[in-house]
Amino acid sequence: MKYLVTGAAGFIGTNFVYHMLEKHPSDLIVGIDNLSYAGNIKNLKKAQENSNFVFRQADITDQDAMTALFKEFGFDYVINFAAQTHVDRSIVDPGIFVKTNVLGTQILLDLARETGVKRFHQIGTDEVYGDLPLEATDQFFVETLPLKASSPYSASKAAADLLALSYNRTFGLPVTVSRCSNNYGPYQFPEKLIPLMLINALNDKNLPVYGDGMNVRDWLYVEDHCEAVDTILHNGRDGEVYNVGGHNEMHNIDIIKIILKELGKPESLITFVTDRKGHDLRYAIDPTKIHNELGWLPQTKFADGIKSTIRWYLDNKDWWEEIVSGEYREYYRKMYENR
Repeated sequence: MKYLVTGAAGFIGTNFVYHMLEKHPSDLIVGIDNLSYAGNIKNLKKAQENSNFVFRQADITDQDAMTALFKEFGFDYVINFAAQTHVDRSIVDPGIFVKTNVLGTQILLDLARETGVKRFHQIGTDEVYGDLPLEATDQFFVETLPLKASSPYSASKAAADLLALSYNRTFGLPVTVSRCSNNYGPYQFPEKLIPLMLINALNDKNLPVYGDGMNVRDWLYVEDHCEAVDTILHNGRDGEVYNVGGHNEMHNIDIIKIILKELGKPESLITFVTDRKGHDLRYAIDPTKIHNELGWLPQTKFADGIKSTIRWYLDNKDWWEEIVSGEYREYYRKMYENR
């Protein structure tokens, strides 16, 4: 089988490439990435030593490049991780989110339809559901909820999901969609909560926390997410959406305190800053459907996953030190200083 993994040099895409090479060693994995700020070709150094992995630098919004790629390989499966994903960046520049997340998905869908792929899997996010009240601990995101996006980022992802599902209904393209909770683990870009706080703490810098830090997220270890996508890809029902959650709801401030404790750093490093515009209060996934239909459950307890993640960042300082010394430094200044 031949798989196209878009966004392969990003956080989750990278982990999925390694997952697939391990679980499907006789299949060909073709990874593409435009290597924008969050795509790092060094993530795939070990994968490129495997003869069953091919990397191409390409942008999913480039019609000609995508057409040539599909013609060259004749993919059986397409897994679309490629996306602009950071809420703060979408507030600054919504246009690039619409271009990549919507137009790019449409180009891939058309080519998948024209070339007869066996399954197109769209990677979504729980953020398309909006948020839940902090106090309503008995409420969860289920697949049948109406979409209620809060940011340009989540709106663009909702549009991509609906577009993919429409290709199943209108054209009969085999499509599945997964909507996951917050991922964490190796190779995550430092703008995200866990690596941002971890790296700042290691450098004894202030840890900028939005608002009062009481926003709640459901945390999913990235390898568990990769296993879920693999399971849906091969066993999911066409035209269906599957929520993928970690059963690890935690307040942001509690996550930060865990990181500080693990690193032996003082809580005095925590600095509260002006809250993000339209900041969602609580995300909570109900993964009953994927469990009942496909037998998937997360295997990694947060206590274990966060220790493993911290260890990876401690062992791979060269990886993140190069990132935070570059253009990311200017982005960080704009996002968090003077707030």
